[in-house]
Amino acid sequence: MDFLIAVLRKSGPYWVALCLENGMVGQGYTKETAIKKLKEAIDSIAEVQRIDNTIYSAPILIKELHEFLTVEGVETISEPLEMRALYA
Repeated sequence: MDFLIAVLRKSGPYWVALCLENGMVGQGYTKETAIKKLKEAIDSIAEVQRIDNTIYSAPILIKELHEFLTVEGVETISEPLEMRALYA
């Protein structure tokens, strides 16, 4: 079981979880749902990579993290950001 780091932020009515190690995302109406969806995405890509080792996965770039943390408009983020450890 791997230890991964996820950043969560609010986006409209949704919570979005981003894995820093592979760029996978999960989304849901609650933090827990977003993390569950993220774990499902990580498990899915891991299964595909076991079958086909040419599938590429890499940590996100700082620029991509900045884009994730920037709200879609000119509004500032009113909800706090959160980082969590995932075991996937």
